[in-house]
Amino acid sequence: MYLHIIKKRSSPFFLFTFILLLTLLLALPGVSTKVLGINRNNTLVSSVKRQPKLKPEAWQINGIVVALHDGYNEVKGSALDKLVQYDLKDSKSLRKKLEDIAQEAAKILKDKTVESTVRYNAASALANLGEAAKPYVKDILDFLKDKTVESTVRENAASALANLGEAAKPYVKDIADILKDKTVDPSVRSSAASALANLGEAAKPYVKDILDFLKDKSVDPSVRSSAALALANLGEAAKPYVKDILDFLKDKSVDPSVRSIAAQALANLGDAAKPYFKDMLDILKDKTVDSIVRFGVADALGNLGEAAKSYVKDIADILKDKTVESSVRSVAAQALGNLGEAAKPYFKDILDFLKEKTVNNDGRYRVASALGKIEQLNLNNIVVILDSIYDAGQSEFAQWRFLTYFLGGGTDEVKTLLKWLGRPKAIPAQLSHDQGDKTLKLFAQVWEPSQGLARLREDLAKQIAIVARKVSWRPQDIVILETHHNTLKKAKYNEADSLQSVIVNLKTWQWLFNARTTILIHAAFWLVLIFAYPKFPQVQAIFFWNPWVRRILGVGYVGLILTWVPFFREKLFEPFKPSLLADAGLDNFNPEAYFPNSKVKVPGVDEPVPITQALPSIKGQVILEGDSGLGKSMFLRYLVKTSGRLVVYLPAHKCDKGVIEAIQAKLHGQAQDADFLKNLIYSGALDICIDGLNEVTADTRAKICQFAESYFRGNIIMTTQPLEWTPPSTAKIYKLLPLEEPQIQQFLISRQPRLPKNAKVQGTDYEQATASFLTKALSNQQSPQELSAIEKVLSNPMDLTVVALMLSQGEYPDLFHLQQHQYQLMAAEYLQEWNQEFPLKKFSDAVYQMRLKDEQALPADEFYQVLQSLEDDKYKMVVSRQWQDEKGEAKREWYFRHDKIMDFFLVQNFLGESEEAKNRLIDHMDDPRFRGVYFLLATLLPLDAATELKEKLVQYAADTKDHTVSDTFVQLLRPRA
Repeated sequence: MYLHIIKKRSSPFFLFTFILLLTLLLALPGVSTKVLGINRNNTLVSSVKRQPKLKPEAWQINGIVVALHDGYNEVKGSALDKLVQYDLKDSKSLRKKLEDIAQEAAKILKDKTVESTVRYNAASALANLGEAAKPYVKDILDFLKDKTVESTVRENAASALANLGEAAKPYVKDIADILKDKTVDPSVRSSAASALANLGEAAKPYVKDILDFLKDKSVDPSVRSSAALALANLGEAAKPYVKDILDFLKDKSVDPSVRSIAAQALANLGDAAKPYFKDMLDILKDKTVDSIVRFGVADALGNLGEAAKSYVKDIADILKDKTVESSVRSVAAQALGNLGEAAKPYFKDILDFLKEKTVNNDGRYRVASALGKIEQLNLNNIVVILDSIYDAGQSEFAQWRFLTYFLGGGTDEVKTLLKWLGRPKAIPAQLSHDQGDKTLKLFAQVWEPSQGLARLREDLAKQIAIVARKVSWRPQDIVILETHHNTLKKAKYNEADSLQSVIVNLKTWQWLFNARTTILIHAAFWLVLIFAYPKFPQVQAIFFWNPWVRRILGVGYVGLILTWVPFFREKLFEPFKPSLLADAGLDNFNPEAYFPNSKVKVPGVDEPVPITQALPSIKGQVILEGDSGLGKSMFLRYLVKTSGRLVVYLPAHKCDKGVIEAIQAKLHGQAQDADFLKNLIYSGALDICIDGLNEVTADTRAKICQFAESYFRGNIIMTTQPLEWTPPSTAKIYKLLPLEEPQIQQFLISRQPRLPKNAKVQGTDYEQATASFLTKALSNQQSPQELSAIEKVLSNPMDLTVVALMLSQGEYPDLFHLQQHQYQLMAAEYLQEWNQEFPLKKFSDAVYQMRLKDEQALPADEFYQVLQSLEDDKYKMVVSRQWQDEKGEAKREWYFRHDKIMDFFLVQNFLGESEEAKNRLIDHMDDPRFRGVYFLLATLLPLDAATELKEKLVQYAADTKDHTVSDTFVQLLRPRA
């Protein structure tokens, strides 16, 4: 900055002299830095650059020592000149060699026959040798006094004395004499003044002499400047002369550059100069004063610290005055920066000045640094520093990048900005989404503050487009992208087109994203409803079983999912599972009690197959046909209990209005949507079990057949006893076979876990009893007809279960009157327990009325004692089911364990000579509910009465073509004939 000012104000000769002076001063370690205040205020660092000194290697010093003994003085001079380039302060290991060099340099310095340039280099070398040169202080001083020596050489000798510090103190008077000797060249006297300044307190008596030298107008200004710097460096010793220095500063006849350095001398005097701050400020405000002087004064005021804080506004006024030269304003800004907190109100003024760009790079750097002394710059302000990078030269932009980091506090935002802006070495090759998002948001923050910073904005626009192209954006990022697009378009940058293409592409994805989000939200809404569905009837009625709500709010796909996805189907019917399976009576069914070795005849397969192997699940349409008691219903219950699918169990008689209607009757409210049920059944979502086709009318069977054929894709299994009918064409008929002889004993043994706990015969005794019974029952001593009848009874699992119960009680079963025998045992115990006869007539009549009404539950209120005896583990003629009603009250109902047991009590209403009994024989021939009763009548009626009934049944079959009863009746009656 000093050079900048001097170039504007001084003659070429003055410029040359001043540069020479600065060069000499900078060559003096401790003087150039300390006196000029380089480290303190950065005044000269940006104007004059010194070559950094090198650390010497031993071999290099050795080469210099050897060269000093060369015969040519010129070689010696070159060796000494090279020595000046090295930093020898810490070279203790080279101490001996340096002492040799010092000795040789002193010899050359004293040798008047040596050329002046070589002696000049010798003086310079001694100045750099420090401790090694101390023994030659006297020689250097003598050389300095020698007026025959050229002044430039003597100046270097003075510099050597200055560097020798304590060693030169004994000669302070001699140095002062040189200063006072007006016959000595002024430049030498100036160097002597500098040497005195380095001697500290020892030079105090000669401060007045330095001041007098400074006032000597006959001396060249550049030389006087050196004296002024020396005076400034004396600090405390110069305080008594502060008024003289001020007067010198005010003297307009003095060269401006000298007055400027005098101002710095005042600044170095601190509190001693305080009374004259006002005078310094007046000089600063006086526009008639040379700018170089004002420059120095402003710099001096900034270095006065606390003492100058009361004048902060006055310094700020200089900064804001655009009529003042930029160089002075820049130093005023620097001065404000040095005042720290006190200058905060003028932070914006300094920043505005920096934006003007009216000062050179060094001055701008000084102003920017001043901002950092006041406070950390935020993003809005850091862009001004960042913009300076674009105007800096190749060798200077790095210091501006550093200053951006420094003044911004090295925050993540500043680091991100400098990754992309301010001529980075390379921009990031890849960006994650999060990095890109943060970067664009940061760019948005600094866009507005960058207004007016053309180069920065141009680069910012370019980098916005690059970042936009590098990242895989998400739909939610459209806001920040559109923000940048609008700002770039408004500022008329072509990069707006790049943003537009990214946004268009992203909006397409956003539409898809929104559609996906909508679908997910919609699906999540229905998913929540599905999980809430089982517990909340309102959800069931409003959303799922209301066809309009389900179709409109379900947007079509909800119905499909509920129909085809098993998990959701199960959820859909979960509240109704108890109702769907109520008729199966699973509460008292144990799958382990089922005998799985019963076999079926499968269509297209020659050999019978175990039923559990042939029908492991309900798949397709199957009709399971078999005689009463072979275990058709038991197998259905086993299948339903072990199935992992959704199943509805329907007694055939409940399908008199149709299968769909029978299922609807098990559901509630809007759950009875027929169309939806049809879709579920057609898709195979709901497995259907229909039990007892033989017990219903031909019309009901026809409805069931029609349903099966209409829903041929559904999973339906139906059971029936053999009868004459036309089964559904879509169903396969599996014939359940009676137990084979090896299976009979196996079956009896398998019943053991199900026998009463208090059974008289258990364990091995029971096994022996079964073996003994079968041996006797299947003896070849019986007639073939009798043996065939016995085998038929024993091959029937239902009858065989009764046999097992009787054997466990120590009874020998009457196989031809098995139900009658079981009843008699129960009736005898009833009499013993209740002290009254079993009410067979009354109970049978009640069962008859119940059957006519198609009721399943027995009248418990009227026959509680009867039902307790029938339910006894020894007989198990009825079973009970318990549950809680809507009020939480316990409920219990009783049912016949099998139709054969119910038929035994029904048949009591058909026996006897009463007209009512005879009429019933005729009235119920066409009623499938009493089919089993007629089969019992074939064995219980007197032979004549049975034969007469047979003829009537045959006639009925001939007329109606319904042989479901007559054919079996004839077969059962034939052995009796």
